[in-house]
Amino acid sequence: MVLGLVVFLAGAASAFEPIHLKSTDFIIATGQPTLLTWPVSTWHVPVWSLSGGTVGQSVAAVTPPLPQGCAGVRVELLVANQEAPASSGLSDVFRTHLSQVAPGETLAWQGVVGTPVTTPLADGANQVRSIVTESYRRVVPGRPLVVRVQREPGDPNDTFTRPDGLIEVLVTPLKAPPKTLTVEDSPGYNSWPMIQALGNKLVCAYSRGSGHSIGEGKRAVFARTSSDGGKTWTAETLVADDPASGEVTIGKGLDANGAMLLWIRCWGGQSRHELYRTTDGVCFEKISTPQLSPLPMQITDIFATDEGLMCLWFATDYSKPESNAWGTLVSTDNGVTWTQRAVESGMDVGELPTEPSALTFGDGRILVIARTESGGTANYTQFQITSTDWGKTWSKTRTNIRDVSSSTPSLVYDRDTGLVYNYYYERGRCVLKRRVAMVDEIFDRPLAWPEAEVVAFADEDRSYDAGNVNATTIGKTHYLALYHGTRTETAVIVATARAR
Repeated sequence: MVLGLVVFLAGAASAFEPIHLKSTDFIIATGQPTLLTWPVSTWHVPVWSLSGGTVGQSVAAVTPPLPQGCAGVRVELLVANQEAPASSGLSDVFRTHLSQVAPGETLAWQGVVGTPVTTPLADGANQVRSIVTESYRRVVPGRPLVVRVQREPGDPNDTFTRPDGLIEVLVTPLKAPPKTLTVEDSPGYNSWPMIQALGNKLVCAYSRGSGHSIGEGKRAVFARTSSDGGKTWTAETLVADDPASGEVTIGKGLDANGAMLLWIRCWGGQSRHELYRTTDGVCFEKISTPQLSPLPMQITDIFATDEGLMCLWFATDYSKPESNAWGTLVSTDNGVTWTQRAVESGMDVGELPTEPSALTFGDGRILVIARTESGGTANYTQFQITSTDWGKTWSKTRTNIRDVSSSTPSLVYDRDTGLVYNYYYERGRCVLKRRVAMVDEIFDRPLAWPEAEVVAFADEDRSYDAGNVNATTIGKTHYLALYHGTRTETAVIVATARAR
């Protein structure tokens, strides 16, 4: 369905104040939803009744031109449940499709896709909920925004079979986040960085080749350091360059003495993983080349447990179930030797947690967030994996974090506040995000992650020409390394974010 003539019915909002779209400002976009009057609290209000059983119902409205100076919008739905079966044990799924066109072009409902958002219901009838379907969506200022709201009763996460009532939509214009700092932008595909604080110094290690390929012999690993919070960087140091294989930085951490450890994957020829140590970010010494079976695709960041050093790994060819496995590596001699253990194997790639990030916070507890490879399915959410016995046993489930696209997570834990920061880059949307929660509250409640916050923008030619964030901290500042660019030229950049 196409809207040829736009008539904006809601009152215009001043810049950076929410734009209110009432239910009566919407028209039917797809399907046959119904505009009804429902009792809500002590009032009767008009709502769009969106079925819990009929797929393909949506309504749409158009905002006035967005204010100059805004770079994104936040979209929030106010939704009511009229009928008594509503309870917090049930959930529904909404998404908002957003689009903009240049002046004189026709506004269309189709062709724009929003991210599904799963939300638990409130207990009892006549309850109103706030559902944030877009925490930050990049926009062009000065143009109107087409907002199409769609319920997804065909999504298996939508377990409430009765109608929802859409009361209002709030569209809030937002400013751009702070600009990023450049670590390396020399010619080539500079990518997949790892960043680690050594005291007040930042060490950023990264890989450079000719494109998005891990096995080319010309790909090598380099490092730079910064003593002024990423504003300036020292000259490049060559860490590893075997012409028979492609070297890629895949994990980092600290040893028991506070030195930086760096995992490098050497792919092609005799594929292997090598571990390097540095005390200054300039001189790197190879200390281990463990013999591992299955051979991991990646070994991720190193952390300390009561047994010694630990990191997680996963193996896959991204197709056959028999190639898929994940588990732990443990070192009791400060990184020289490693014991490999598989936790799961032989699962479908959609059930394989990849590129995990882990943190520990006492009493044997480990919290892991991992990327999912099950694109296009209702299970396209980050994994949450937990252990209460220092990694001897694990529990894996899925989170409510669905605004992901091959999004590698990186966790930061603030022991002073008990807050965990989950950083991830949403490919395709070109936005680095974070979600912040109390560890004690989220550890056993993976569906309760709060809405995302925007941290930085990036640019990408293809969706995978950006991303793979990796985090470290100095004081209350978080430093976040990622890469972005074209299919042949990318740069390593660093974003900063303050702890709450």
